[in-house]
Amino acid sequence: MTWARPASPPQEPNEFSQARALAKSKESIQQALAARTVASHAVDAQECERLLAMLGLDAVGAAKGSDS
Repeated sequence: MTWARPASPPQEPNEFSQARALAKSKESIQQALAARTVASHAVDAQECERLLAMLGLDAVGAAKGSDS
């Protein structure tokens, strides 16, 4: 005999998960701005790449910021 399990109701995001998602979003924005600042002060592309690597930032954030 098989038992049918009732479907669990969809879970609403609680305060903690909402706060965590907001913090992650803000961190991404802050990292993109930092990468853009580094890129704007770097002398050349090599220096920019080295500085971003030292700071643990992604060059994509700098590139995205320069498009807007």
